[in-house]
Amino acid sequence: MQEKRNILTYEGLREREDELHDLKVVKRKEVAQKIKEAREQGDLSENAEYDAAKDEQRKIEAKIEELEKILKNAEVVIEDEIDLEKISIGCQVKILDIEYDEELEYKIVGSTEANSLKGKISNESPVGKALIGAKVGETVEVETQAGTIKYKVLEIQRSN
Repeated sequence: MQEKRNILTYEGLREREDELHDLKVVKRKEVAQKIKEAREQGDLSENAEYDAAKDEQRKIEAKIEELEKILKNAEVVIEDEIDLEKISIGCQVKILDIEYDEELEYKIVGSTEANSLKGKISNESPVGKALIGAKVGETVEVETQAGTIKYKVLEIQRSN
């Protein structure tokens, strides 16, 4: 079975590389020091600090493994080469929610990078899926649990 490609923008790639570096260089040393200090306290069977430090170490190692897997399977979108005729991953889009007459702005990213609080929606999300391939002036329909939502594409641009 082939592993899933992780589509990332250059910014998303850089963020994950920086996080991986921080975990390997800084966090590993910090937790190793905590374990060392806890060991020096003697009996490990009733040592809460030791148990907490070992739990933290497991979480850090799991996160390192996850990030390495993401980076190993990363496919980076070159944002300068994006075709601005239609929506694709890496685009910044401005859309109009027709029912509520509300303008929304999103950056379309791969699922690994999605963060709705930062206005980054996945190409695999219902809205992202509907928007991919749409052109300025087109109206797309998104099927949701609450019914069909219509969005009109107002603008497509490169994100900065």
